[in-house]
Amino acid sequence: MRSLGLSSSSSASSWFRFLICATVVLGTIAAFTLVGPTVSHRGFSTAHAAAGSTCPSDDSGLKLPPGFCATIFADGIGHSRHLVVAPSGVVYVNTWSGNYFPAGETVHEGGFLVALQDKSGSGKADVIQRFGGTEKDGSHGGTGIALYNGSIYAEVNDRIERYSLPAGSIVPTGPAVTVVSGLPLGGDHPMHPFYISDDGMLYIDVATATNACQLKNRTLHSPGADPCKELETRGGIWRYDAKKTGQTFSPSDRYATGIRNAEGFGVDKADSRVYFTQHGRDQLHANWPEIYKPEQEATLPSEEVMLLKDGGDYGWPDCYYDPGLKHLVLAPEYGGDGQKPGVCATKTGPVAAFPSHWGPNAMVFYDRTQFPAAYHNGLFIAFHGSWDRAPYVQGGYNIVFQALSKSGAPGRCEIFADGFAGGVVSPEGAVHRPSGVAVAPDGALYVADDMKGRIYRITYTGGAAASSTEPAFTPCPSLTAPAGEPARAAANPPEGTHPDAGLSVPPGGTHEMVALGDRIYHGQVGGAPCAACHGASGAGTPLGPDLTKNKWLWSDGSLAGLTKTITEGVLTPKQYRAPMPANGGAQLTPAQAEAVAAYVWAISHH
Repeated sequence: MRSLGLSSSSSASSWFRFLICATVVLGTIAAFTLVGPTVSHRGFSTAHAAAGSTCPSDDSGLKLPPGFCATIFADGIGHSRHLVVAPSGVVYVNTWSGNYFPAGETVHEGGFLVALQDKSGSGKADVIQRFGGTEKDGSHGGTGIALYNGSIYAEVNDRIERYSLPAGSIVPTGPAVTVVSGLPLGGDHPMHPFYISDDGMLYIDVATATNACQLKNRTLHSPGADPCKELETRGGIWRYDAKKTGQTFSPSDRYATGIRNAEGFGVDKADSRVYFTQHGRDQLHANWPEIYKPEQEATLPSEEVMLLKDGGDYGWPDCYYDPGLKHLVLAPEYGGDGQKPGVCATKTGPVAAFPSHWGPNAMVFYDRTQFPAAYHNGLFIAFHGSWDRAPYVQGGYNIVFQALSKSGAPGRCEIFADGFAGGVVSPEGAVHRPSGVAVAPDGALYVADDMKGRIYRITYTGGAAASSTEPAFTPCPSLTAPAGEPARAAANPPEGTHPDAGLSVPPGGTHEMVALGDRIYHGQVGGAPCAACHGASGAGTPLGPDLTKNKWLWSDGSLAGLTKTITEGVLTPKQYRAPMPANGGAQLTPAQAEAVAAYVWAISHH
């Protein structure tokens, strides 16, 4: 029961627009292993910065290893995506206000790009200046941002722009010039993160428009297009010259292919290695339930860190990484059975793998010395958080440190910073979600949050003695661990649907029908994916609109009308970029679809 076709009460929608709402959304720790040698997990710790360390104001609410301190550098600046820190210490942030975020909210005036400066030395930004495109001139902001040769480069809509910084000013005084235009927009992943090499080459992620290049995106049993025409203009990294202007996107400028969504780049300049993150595909069980068990929706496939190579082919849409088998596996859309590698044996696999659906939205290579030696020459990864793990608890919403050896082999994986989401770890309930990460010249680590626009600053204050020993750390969970128990236990009768619970019954329905619909909605029966997008209460999330307002796009709101919408799906949505498959992609019987409709009717009349 996909968010796209049922309610018009909110235009909240994800830029990656997940078509099928997985079920119950709360918070997870799922499975994780490294691709390579494992490490001993000594000294587990989820404590705040160590007692006795100097922290000017421990106001972040984050959980860090002993000796680290997190403070709030800035707050409420807009939906902050990626960020970069200048040699002067000024922090530049690209913010966004696309339809991933709630409709009708106030957008900051003065531009989506933000310069933050701490002039007083307090550890907090006391100068906040905005520049760049505004909502009035058609801008929605963007994700990618970088500094090169004294200029700021930023993604906005379908292009990368450059701003020159005059001497003595932290913001540009002149207009932007376009470096590259015509970058593909729309679909599941319309953003364009990028990085610029020291020799001035601009590497841009042009992510996929679909989940797995199906003929009907995210739809039950829809085969993959063969060949996948989408790969001509999406699903890879393109290279341009950052020193030139007026360049136009072209399929011929592809640098690497088979990449579903590379949001983050980490550059090891000393060893000439460029790493990028990979968002693994979704909905293996939802679209292919005869091949995959329900719990495998939560444990397959892995998120990945890859090593960027000229001409590299990383396998999308044919392949995904299975952490139990420890190799790329042929996707079911292309004849896979969940085991055989097929053509994937010739594709490039990951350097390291991470829990399924955690959403690696940004990454940075730590090449400074402020942090202890155990954190040198590794990757800090911002995991934005999962949605497609329901009915099991969600995961991510944290910062992970992935250690690397001198040769580039993975070492320990550590949950470095946690607590961003607050009490409810889900798209519906998360207070903050890390979406950007950057290292400052002084070695501090900055983290951007795209929910409330908070910028965190993390420093090490534990002293030289503590930094000389291997740190206590919280290991990443094993990728081969089971999904665990569903987030919401079954009740008999289900809580909230018995005759005295206060929910109405639609004309033509019964209390028993509403009770069954409650269980289906929350993933306890039938594998129906609803609550991950609409929320456990149906009140909406950043991924899907509110179902409780009795406002409908595709029906009159009657039991029959809602049942018809759920059963048939919505192939050409009016207010969203992605379709809702029939039954949301689940295998619901007619009676189950009607029961879900009865429950939706009931919560909309509560």
